[in-house]
Amino acid sequence: MKGNMQTRLLFSVLIANYNNGRFLQEAVDSVFAQSYSNWEIILVDDKSTDNSFEIYDKYKDDSRFHVFFNEENKGCGYTKRRCAELANGELCGFLDPDDELLPNALECHLNAHKEDPLVSVVYSRSYYCDRRGNITGESKLLTLKEGETYFDYRWYGSMCFSSYKNSFYKQTEGISEKLLAGVDQDLYFKIEEVGKICVLNVFTYKYYQRNEKAITKNDSKLWYWNLVARKAACERRGLNVDEILGEDLKYIFDCIRKDASFEKEKEIRSSRAYRLGRSILKPFSCLIKR
Repeated sequence: MKGNMQTRLLFSVLIANYNNGRFLQEAVDSVFAQSYSNWEIILVDDKSTDNSFEIYDKYKDDSRFHVFFNEENKGCGYTKRRCAELANGELCGFLDPDDELLPNALECHLNAHKEDPLVSVVYSRSYYCDRRGNITGESKLLTLKEGETYFDYRWYGSMCFSSYKNSFYKQTEGISEKLLAGVDQDLYFKIEEVGKICVLNVFTYKYYQRNEKAITKNDSKLWYWNLVARKAACERRGLNVDEILGEDLKYIFDCIRKDASFEKEKEIRSSRAYRLGRSILKPFSCLIKR
């Protein structure tokens, strides 16, 4: 990788799209506006039924824009895994089809990867935006103590732009195609197991807080799939699953009690995702106060 870093690297921007045609054009435009120009877009469509195809058609003659189609709706894990497998670039990063990159994103990440060939993943920061693109907040900076990893920094939000070296990704088993959410967590856990972490205190991403973001609206579903990804990471790393996930569950319900109404807690406890989560974590459910 060190030799390759001296050349002009190809950066693969990965987009997993399902019925986000009304936002996709802005996402694509943000890639075309990058200060670093040696990029490609790898977009996998998960059987969309909206106007996404009108946008695809605009770029059918652009050699940098590659569109692939799932034969049936397969979900987030399968589609993002396919994006990663189809990437040609030495560097890769996921862009959600309803978000945008800031113009400096690829260049900042490229420079960080060049600086240390042993870095497998680079994190940066994002602005939270409303539907109209107005900035409403900022993501917190990922701060790690000596020897800590992303896995240790429990429940850090992944609504930011992160990139990884493709050569390191290929050393992992890849994104789990079974996940219906928590896919970014799964990727970050795996990629940090084969390399170093770099954190940039730089804003490179606009995360849109839209009502249409189905996953983030359903906290119990997101938490469940994040627990699945964390459980798999524990098993790969030889960690005590009962102890770590028991602490995770206690943390989740502390957050519910602190930040959510009683009605919200009832909603989560009655959800199918919560019941599934309890079933996979049953061996240490006695640790959780009901």
